[in-house]
Amino acid sequence: MKLLHIDSSVLGDNSVSRQLTAQTVAQWKARHADLEVSYLDLATQAPNHLNMDSLGFRLPAGTAELSAVQQQENAISEALVSQFLAADVIVVGAPLYNFSIPSQLKAWIDRICQAGRTFRYTANGPEGLAGGKKVVVVSTRGGKYATSEAGRAMEHQETYLTTVFGFLGIRDVSIVRAEGLAMGDAVKSEALASAQAEIAALA
Repeated sequence: MKLLHIDSSVLGDNSVSRQLTAQTVAQWKARHADLEVSYLDLATQAPNHLNMDSLGFRLPAGTAELSAVQQQENAISEALVSQFLAADVIVVGAPLYNFSIPSQLKAWIDRICQAGRTFRYTANGPEGLAGGKKVVVVSTRGGKYATSEAGRAMEHQETYLTTVFGFLGIRDVSIVRAEGLAMGDAVKSEALASAQAEIAALA
C-alpha cells in the first residue's frame, strides 16, 4: 500500500495541519506494516502556477512545439500526476486561507487535473479516472464555519477539495476537521481532541 502525505501550510512547526497530518500518517503506519510513504511539502516544493509555459502538459511529450521551459514544466506535471496516481491513500493538510485553500495546494491540483490521465470527457459528461483511492483531508481553521449556515456559505476549502477529488473519481474522502483554533485555548484544545479522535478512527 502506498500513501502520499501532502502538507501545504506555510507555518512550519507552528502549523496545526502539519501536526495532524503527521499524526494521521503515523496511525496508518502503525496499522499497515507494508505502508510505503512519500512526502510532498508544497510550502517548499510548490509547482509554478499555471501559465503559458506550465500548460505544456496539454501537448504530447516530445512535441516539437514545446520550448525547453515547457518541457521542464511538463516533466514537473508528469512527476506530480504519476505520484498521485500511484498512491492508494492520500493525506492532505489543508488550512483555510481567506475562505479557501492555500494557493500552493491549488497549484498542485492544477497539475494533477489532466484530461486523459485523471479524468476524461465523454458523451455522457466528465468521468473520473483516479477512483479507488482513499483521501483524508486534514482541515484546519482559525474560526468556526461548520456550525452555522452563514459559516458554511463562506468556506470554499472542504467543499472545493471534496468536489475536485470527486471529479477525479475519488468517492472515499474523509474530513478531519479542527476549527476554532484562534478562538482561545479551551476551544483549540477541544478542536484538537476531536480531530485526534477522528484520526484514530480513520486509520
